[in-house]
Amino acid sequence: MRASADNGLKIVVVGGFGAGKTTLVRSVSEIRPLSTEETMTRAGETVDDVSAVRDKNATTVAFDFGRITLDARNVLYLFGAPGQERFWFLWDRLFSGALGAVVLVDTRRLDDSWYAIDRLERHGTPFVVARNDFGGPDFAPQAIRDALDLDPDVPLIHCDARARSSSKRVLIALVEHAKHRYRRSYDAQVPAPYEELPR
Repeated sequence: MRASADNGLKIVVVGGFGAGKTTLVRSVSEIRPLSTEETMTRAGETVDDVSAVRDKNATTVAFDFGRITLDARNVLYLFGAPGQERFWFLWDRLFSGALGAVVLVDTRRLDDSWYAIDRLERHGTPFVVARNDFGGPDFAPQAIRDALDLDPDVPLIHCDARARSSSKRVLIALVEHAKHRYRRSYDAQVPAPYEELPR
């Protein structure tokens, strides 16, 4: 295999605090992921809402980085963004140049996903929503769509971020969604072929 690929495609993984972003990057990366997780301190308890993630003892403070090779020409570079509000200022820079994003959702805390979805819509970045299973409420897909006010064309996928195959399915869905969206955008901009008028 060649040392480098022709096309490096950037994907950002966002979502609320403790939604499983680091876990998804770790489960699917073919390299040992770069992780900026640090041990949580008591000082963070006054800033971050840990009520739904009591067992969480570390948090991402910059981003996680992983890589997965699609084929000899295409590689996905994964950037897992920190979920806490105090790190949201990093997100716009991470979105720059991205093919698309995965919004990881914990159904116990759907409200934590609104900011990510809003930022992606404002930035014009294609995204999919992956419902990470934490054993919380089992909402029907339409109930999640309604709660998050998702456009009908945004894919909503069930996911177990711990499982490589499940995480890969999410990434494949994102790449397909982004391709479809870019193709639709391109087709809308291409003028109709010139037709010569009869003489």
